[in-house]
Amino acid sequence: MNTLLVCTSVSHGNTRRVAAAMTEVLAARVVAPHEVTAAEVAAHDLVGFGSGVFSQRMHPDLLAFVRALPTASGRAFVFATSGLPEIPFAPYTRALVRLLEGRGYAVEDTFTCRAFDTWAPFRLVGGIRKHRPDAGDLSAARAFATRLRA
Repeated sequence: MNTLLVCTSVSHGNTRRVAAAMTEVLAARVVAPHEVTAAEVAAHDLVGFGSGVFSQRMHPDLLAFVRALPTASGRAFVFATSGLPEIPFAPYTRALVRLLEGRGYAVEDTFTCRAFDTWAPFRLVGGIRKHRPDAGDLSAARAFATRLRA
């Protein structure tokens, strides 16, 4: 399976660490949105799209990249890291999933985990989730990737 991970990881490298764990299983290449073209994305059997969460939203660079993709068909998944949990009635991955589905992708699943976060109010106390993603989170990311291969 030819897999690509498009990842925006800007604050502490949390999302990039999760992507790296997934590549151990998927043998995928990890790129930032500005490092890949729409044609390269379309050439892959499975594409993961991931970022950290900022104010309950995926990173704007990743969202803009997906909005610019031409309509295509293919398999995709979404992954995210955040200091705070998803709100059940408004998961932060939902907007990206809908955007991908609108571009013609079949979104197979989503993966989220907690991560070190120094967003505005948390900076005052040195951040939250200082040791995340941890070994358990990275193991869960590998298990998630294994299920995608099935």
